[in-house]
Amino acid sequence: MPPADASAEPGTAHPGGSTAPDDGSTGARSTAPDDASTGAAGTGPANTRSANTGAEDTLDLKLTEELLALIAEERGAGTRRATAPGDLLGDPGSWPPVWTPAGEFALLPVRLERDLPVISRWMNDPAVAAFWELAGPESVTAGHLRPQLEGDGRSIPCLGVLDGTPMSYWEIYRADLDPLARHYPARPHDTGVHLLLGGVRNRGRGVGTALLRAVADLVLDHLPRCARVVAEPDLTNTPSVSAFLSAGFRFSAEVDLPDKRAALMVRDRTYRAQL
Repeated sequence: MPPADASAEPGTAHPGGSTAPDDGSTGARSTAPDDASTGAAGTGPANTRSANTGAEDTLDLKLTEELLALIAEERGAGTRRATAPGDLLGDPGSWPPVWTPAGEFALLPVRLERDLPVISRWMNDPAVAAFWELAGPESVTAGHLRPQLEGDGRSIPCLGVLDGTPMSYWEIYRADLDPLARHYPARPHDTGVHLLLGGVRNRGRGVGTALLRAVADLVLDHLPRCARVVAEPDLTNTPSVSAFLSAGFRFSAEVDLPDKRAALMVRDRTYRAQL
């Protein structure tokens, strides 16, 4: 199951985690919030430790020109993973960029050799580590990513790129095929999201809310059999839960997961125009 949401924005979520909260951590052990880490383990819980305290952002990653060039090259060349018949989630890398209040946003499937240092550094941000529980050497993060990258496609890890700069980590996963489905009345093709915002400058400003709405809409636009996007932030992570509500999700139920009591958040295709 995705990680426990680390914080939802007014905050943000993880396959097995929860939706990410605005503080930067929607944990991977449950659902991650908009804050910095919306966990992969279960729609990262919404644990918002408000990293937005005015302290110097020493954890913001200074991305190298080489990394930015590689990402631009991949997007420009249209390098995508092959989409085979029966793919569980299609190809998020082929979904076109969308405009959000925070800027132009796109998902880019993770490449371990390129993205591991960036994602590992984000996982070592204390606000994120509290919920994703993936702090440590790069091998720890690699051990979390590899099963997804080498698996059957039921969970796809992605970088979130805003105005050309990688700034978030996402997991798009089939919630109906995840251990989460044992804890709520899952429907076929339910799709979950986990989010981690990588840098305190992106927390507490509504960025998580804007991106949660954008990614949920991308899922509904490109996965026609999916009727619901779900997340499970920690019930006590008020900023994360609030971020989901602001992004058009509704509170469906309280759910007891192995590592937390979660708020099951649902964005319905039927009501997307109204919420």
